[in-house]
Amino acid sequence: MDAKTISVLEYPKILARLAGFCDFSASMELARALEPTTSFDLAIARLAETSEARRLLSIQDIGIGGAHDIRPAADLAARSGVLDPQQLLDIKATLISCRELKKSLERKTDEYPRLAQIALGLPNPHGIVDAISRILSERGEVMDSASEKLARLRREVRVARDRLMSRLQRYLSESASKLQEQIITQRDGRYVIPLRAEFKGQIKAVIHDQSSSGATLFVEPLPVVELNNTVRELELQERDEERRILAELSAQVGEHHEEIKYGVENLAMLDLAFAKAKYAEELRASEPILHDMSKVKGQKSEFQPSTFDFRLTRARHPLLDPATVVPIDFNPRPGTRSVVITGPNTGGKTVSLKTVGLLVLMAQSGLHIPAESGSELPLFHSVWADIGDEQSIEQSLSTFSGHITNIIRILKKADHRSLVILDELGAGTDPQEGAALARAILNHLLERGITSLIATHYPELKAFAHSTEGVVNASLEFDIATLRPTYKLTIGLPGRSNALLIAQRLGLDPEIVSVAKSEINPDDIRADKLLDDIRKERNRTSREREKLEKSRARLEAQTKELEARIEKIEDERREVLAKARAEGELEVAVMRKNIESLKQQMRKARQPLDAIKSVEEKVEKIEEKAETPVARKTSNAKPLTSSESLKLGEKVFVGSLNAEGVVTALGEADAEVQIGSVRLRAKLSDLSRRSGEPVAPSKVESQRSADPRPSTSDLRKSPGLELDLRGQMADDAIDKLERYLEQAYLTGLPWVRIIHGKGTGKLRQAVRDMLRGHAYVASFEEGGDKEGGAGVTVAKLKAG
Repeated sequence: MDAKTISVLEYPKILARLAGFCDFSASMELARALEPTTSFDLAIARLAETSEARRLLSIQDIGIGGAHDIRPAADLAARSGVLDPQQLLDIKATLISCRELKKSLERKTDEYPRLAQIALGLPNPHGIVDAISRILSERGEVMDSASEKLARLRREVRVARDRLMSRLQRYLSESASKLQEQIITQRDGRYVIPLRAEFKGQIKAVIHDQSSSGATLFVEPLPVVELNNTVRELELQERDEERRILAELSAQVGEHHEEIKYGVENLAMLDLAFAKAKYAEELRASEPILHDMSKVKGQKSEFQPSTFDFRLTRARHPLLDPATVVPIDFNPRPGTRSVVITGPNTGGKTVSLKTVGLLVLMAQSGLHIPAESGSELPLFHSVWADIGDEQSIEQSLSTFSGHITNIIRILKKADHRSLVILDELGAGTDPQEGAALARAILNHLLERGITSLIATHYPELKAFAHSTEGVVNASLEFDIATLRPTYKLTIGLPGRSNALLIAQRLGLDPEIVSVAKSEINPDDIRADKLLDDIRKERNRTSREREKLEKSRARLEAQTKELEARIEKIEDERREVLAKARAEGELEVAVMRKNIESLKQQMRKARQPLDAIKSVEEKVEKIEEKAETPVARKTSNAKPLTSSESLKLGEKVFVGSLNAEGVVTALGEADAEVQIGSVRLRAKLSDLSRRSGEPVAPSKVESQRSADPRPSTSDLRKSPGLELDLRGQMADDAIDKLERYLEQAYLTGLPWVRIIHGKGTGKLRQAVRDMLRGHAYVASFEEGGDKEGGAGVTVAKLKAG
């Protein structure tokens, strides 16, 4: 893409805002260097990454955590350099972030395939995280546990230092009058005491320093020199041991420096995807539909214009305040190669040009655009723009010369796959010559099949656009009543200057305005009046369409709400009946058990079993009814096939909605039905008459309501959907789980959550071994992130 065009369209400001959403320096560099691509496949992939990241962030708070750009540290380690503790802690934090992010995305490959593919390139810890945790504390201190030698040296240092401090404390107490202060301090790594200068020589000591005034000497008494030497030697050995440990740790990092650097680059790509998603949310943006210009139907040769889709709905300039910016609809008819925008100064022509240009660059960079969903853009191979004042004092160029120089450069490099944006084409010179030149340049662009957006004041270009195929007029409206622009873009109508109306409203003498009108061609005045009438009618139609859209949206919302309510009621009905069936099955099981017990007792008493057979038959009948599946309730009405038998005001049943309504209008194949406050069209095949007969209550429910015995909820309570086995021995836990599964199965629970914790994994393995092949268990899986992860197993029970 042309660097000057990118700067003119303020694209770097977009990238600066994008970088502000990145979490570390490597992704910020990627954001600032992001360029629009000319590859259709790459642009589609970038947009898909952004969409996946938006979906993921909408349901999960995910990010790169405390990651850092550790590539310089990895390079240093690869060159046998020794990393300092802070660099190692940064490496640890980054590897942990990579590990967690990779683990999270690997489980969601089907939902987020592109993000998961990037996550495959994240580095594995290779034991580096554990090694750093074992050696360094969170404050970056090498711990005693780093090596046995270090622990021994530190013990010896403490002992030697205690001896030295004890000896120096004795000097402080014995020579208090000769000291400036009773403190022990350090100079050049040696422990010293502050001696007053006038007592120099009275204490045999080595002088290491003196105060700026010379009143205090910092001396090391000769009797403690050997103790100081011992402490110093041990401290140096401690330092060398710490450096050796850090060198070994750095060498471990250096062995995997290539993988670490590659992983950081992939981590930066993921962070950039998250940043693009966050930026899209801030802009309330949507994913555009891109069209590949190189594969457009109807393109016969390299220089022949092609037909493509270019549709932006309620597009907003991304750098303007979303609360105040006026959105534009840019929707030229198919086959349009050039749009000529006219309108008053400060009316928004330049902003409209920049909006379209910026959105093209954003889409080809993989950014969602601030426009409504469904907006479409072609993928251009280059974008060229001449916007703003090109006047240059240093090069002795006027405004006109600066523009022409830039346009010459653009015309040399643009082709049929380019987008050319020209602001105030032909301005800055004689109006007649400027208009002729503007028309010639526009005609040249059309002959070469170059897509162009042009802003101008010349009326000649309006007429040219009206009479030339592939060119369409557009205008920005102006409110005469308030003398302010509305910034609304209208495709298909040229703009008006409104100079005479504005002058009259501002108070110019009416005679002067009248004379000015007389100088204008009457045909032009009639054309302006006709344009004004067309614009008013168009605005009225647009307002009516908006009202209809709002009514349709409200009706759809009411219909969805009604469907949801009906669905909820039906689900509740099925749930109640399913629960009743489960209770009935349990009652039958209890009755069968009692019958078997009674049989055994009668056999022992040598009594005939004929008396029990009738009871068993009744139990079997009850069991058959209890096993009948609960189906969705349907109407017993007969479907209608024609509207001849229907009457206005007649009650009908709408099968797809499972609701009753009243017929308000009839058609050949459908009818309008009012359900509550909602009116909708329904096919005749979906309508049926009610038989008028009330639905008889089920026998099972009648028996249950008349049965004086306690319900099964009294005989066996639900064990709940969750069982906590943490802290129990494996054998005890398995026994408890067996009883729990049996009770859950008999009460008809669909699934259960078994909490066993993570720990050593022995209890988890025992639980899953028991669930595998269990008679009541259909399947089981590890709990989700929000359910406890590896510490929880979710088991789906078989249907009763």
